[in-house]
Amino acid sequence: MAQQENEVVEVVNDGYVVDTEDCEARELAHRQRGTARPITVVGNPVLHRECKDVTEFGDELAQLIDDMFASQKAAEGVGLAANQIGVDAKVFVYDCPDDDGKRHTGVVVNPKLVELPAGARVLDDSNEGCLSVPTAYASLARPDYAEVEGQDAQGNPIKVRGTGYFARCLQHETDHLYGYLYIDRLSKRDRKDALRQMEEGTPRYETVPNA
Repeated sequence: MAQQENEVVEVVNDGYVVDTEDCEARELAHRQRGTARPITVVGNPVLHRECKDVTEFGDELAQLIDDMFASQKAAEGVGLAANQIGVDAKVFVYDCPDDDGKRHTGVVVNPKLVELPAGARVLDDSNEGCLSVPTAYASLARPDYAEVEGQDAQGNPIKVRGTGYFARCLQHETDHLYGYLYIDRLSKRDRKDALRQMEEGTPRYETVPNA
């Protein structure tokens, strides 16, 4: 079913999207049109390979984005990559606060992280979790500022930037689309501990059993 209307993404002069306005209304509109899907978990092949680039920007992509927002809400997440609902496509959505409590809501298609100069990186070693590694958390150092370049749902070039928790979200979701889970960046010991936490816990949302 075709999306009723396209969301207009405001882009400021330097190319960065304005993703902090009308967050509640935009997120609600997406998920009311969407259907929540179960979450794929670590071990599912779609999570462990680079996703395909998106080349078609039409109704099918619009419906996928709506379903991703619905799935993200159902799982109580702040970010979701397409392969986390089993779709091999470079798309992620987010509805995430930064460290100042400012809410950011949007979608990035074909994202690429902007490499920061070594001198500009300030690491934050806060805890990180993942809907695809349910009930597990581990400390992981990531830069506390991130920029992502990509496209919007209509194929227009966009840039998204964030600090603190939102920066972590941008890095985490982009990683997903290139076949990396956050536990892949942990030491062997910490990865093993995260998988143990997952085995001992019970996810609060529907997941896809691995074959």
